[in-house]
Amino acid sequence: MQRALGNITHKHLKFHAHTSCQYTAMRAILKLARIQIAIIVLFVLLKFVRPSVLEGNFPEWTKTMLLSLPNFFEGIIGVLMLTGIGLYLNHKLLGLKKQIKANLIYTFALIAAAIYVISQEYKVHNLGGNNVYDQNDVLFSVVGLGIGYVIVRITKPVVTRAMES
Repeated sequence: MQRALGNITHKHLKFHAHTSCQYTAMRAILKLARIQIAIIVLFVLLKFVRPSVLEGNFPEWTKTMLLSLPNFFEGIIGVLMLTGIGLYLNHKLLGLKKQIKANLIYTFALIAAAIYVISQEYKVHNLGGNNVYDQNDVLFSVVGLGIGYVIVRITKPVVTRAMES
């Protein structure tokens, strides 16, 4: 009887390790998603303010900033989203011994987001909408990419896999 209880406990522990692993994976990705949602809410709020600021008697730097902020947000969200996707795919598709280190995923996410965002600004592609080249947009994009990378490095999201026996 004690041996049977030992097996139930062992099976329960294996199940708990698996669900704990999934919970850790989701928690890391949800951390990035919450930051992205906050940025999207801020973007939407500024979108409502934008017409009145552009038509109003506001300083030129305010108008420039308001017009370039979407590029800033795009840079941040691009890095965060690609980091989350990279962590998830690394966890789901690669075996425990073949997984890529999180720091490398962060760097790949930054490079991929930078290629997408900056090539869009220089009209290599037009996947993000109707883009008009502006040097301020490029600057805000680069700063957004940097801030996104800093957020990732500070929060250090990781997805770990429980050791299988």
